Amino acid sequence: MQIEVLKCKIHRAVITEANLQYVGSITIDEDLMDAAGLIEYEKVQVVNVNNGERLETYVIKGKRASGVVCMNGPAARLCAVGDIVIVISYASMEVEAARTHQPIAVFPKEGNKL
Repeated sequence: MQIEVLKCKIHRAVITEANLQYVGSITIDEDLMDAAGLIEYEKVQVVNVNNGERLETYVIKGKRASGVVCMNGPAARLCAVGDIVIVISYASMEVEAARTHQPIAVFPKEGNKL
């Protein structure tokens, strides 16, 4: 049997842009992606600390060391610039592997820097 467990999260990043006209997704600074172990197009859950909204989307690479965290497409209506979000990824694994799995948590500093 497989279960879903926390793979990684970027905890309390700040939304730097909201682009309603983009097709969809969340753009994240490639440094943050690497630190968390996220890959481009990976499915994520985004939780907005400011308003309680929760949504699912996928990640696209943002410019490295830019601090960008941009909500794109219709989800841009659910996050405003300056909102604090938690970006979460889950993984499916066997129960025995899940017992020893250690998720990665990244806690960005000011400007969404590592």
